[in-house]
Amino acid sequence: MKKSTYFQLSFMMFLEFFIWGGWFVTLGTFMGNNLSASGGEIAQAFSTQSWGAIIAPFIIGLIADRFFNAERILGILHVVGAGLMYMMYTADDVASFYPYTLGYMIAYMPTLALVNSVAFNQMNDPSKEFPRVRVFGTIGWIVAGLVISFVFAWDSKENIAAGMLQNTFLMVGIASAILGVFSFALPKTPPSVGKDQKVSLSDILGLEALKLLKDRNFLVFFLSSVLICIPLAFYYQNLSPFLTEGGVENSTAMTTVGQISEAVFILLLPFFFKKYGFKKTILVGMLAWAVRYLLFAFGDMDGLFFMVITGVVLHGICYDFFFVSGQIYTDSKAGDKAKSAAQGLITLATYGVGMLVGFYIAGKVVDANLLGEGSHDWKQIWLFPAGFAAVVMVLFAVLFKNEKVEYQD
Repeated sequence: MKKSTYFQLSFMMFLEFFIWGGWFVTLGTFMGNNLSASGGEIAQAFSTQSWGAIIAPFIIGLIADRFFNAERILGILHVVGAGLMYMMYTADDVASFYPYTLGYMIAYMPTLALVNSVAFNQMNDPSKEFPRVRVFGTIGWIVAGLVISFVFAWDSKENIAAGMLQNTFLMVGIASAILGVFSFALPKTPPSVGKDQKVSLSDILGLEALKLLKDRNFLVFFLSSVLICIPLAFYYQNLSPFLTEGGVENSTAMTTVGQISEAVFILLLPFFFKKYGFKKTILVGMLAWAVRYLLFAFGDMDGLFFMVITGVVLHGICYDFFFVSGQIYTDSKAGDKAKSAAQGLITLATYGVGMLVGFYIAGKVVDANLLGEGSHDWKQIWLFPAGFAAVVMVLFAVLFKNEKVEYQD
């Protein structure tokens, strides 16, 4: 891969995840303070990610894979996204804010697959080249949090009260416009499916992989993946409000510790996977979910703040040891013919259905533990996902029979 192509793909990844991290992390805090949203209304806004994940396969399968170059679709979706971000920036109540958020996520979620398509199409050895490009996405997410906290200080107590988090949407809208225009200069990535080639609903949704559910182990893993997304939704939806309500300054920058941890633990995953096997790796990931929420429940923003920080750092184990290991397991079980279908089915089930249910439950739990104006019983809120993750872990440990899974470098 030429250096110029490497730069283009890295900049694409940087902006792709700078955009996501630049508004999604602080969304709950913004809605609670600027729009006086309830926990249920905040949950609805977060659930737009799930609706986007459910709709994305249709955009990719029916349009991007058949009729247009991937980089052109990517550019159009980000330009549209820039306009929707500006409308979110100008919205002054939940009723007007939500439709733009839904529209934005329907436009954004397909771009996650498109940037991968553009990148893979330029690589001779994706297993070695892709990580060097994808890491810039993690860097982009981290930089977005640092900019919000340390460059503009929009998440300081005074600026949150003044409504300054609204500016995150303007910042992200500008970044989205830049990526939209830049995408048209990316290397050409032609359609992967001929216009005349028939594509069925089963192909688009990965339903061919449903036959894998006949395997008891895969069925247990599949259901566990959907269920563990419920605790995951609590993290995405509630971490920022939890920190800001507790008076933590620069809370957005602090959440980026989780992304740094993710980058570190993904490097440790091959060693752990090869030494201890798939089942133990997955169980450690599930245990980390339960421990993290217990740390949040019993920690505080004063003398026990180290417990909260530790809970954020555990994000790397929570995500990598479960979801990345799960992708490897799915790949090994599916075989060459059904690999794409199986990965698509898992994505649809987790980020689509699992997270949708998770955000709904998280909103209900938060509203049930409202103490007063802008105050919540966070101990009770965090104990729910801690207990839920522990139950899923026990069920997986009992029902999943150990099997050897090779780690694919």
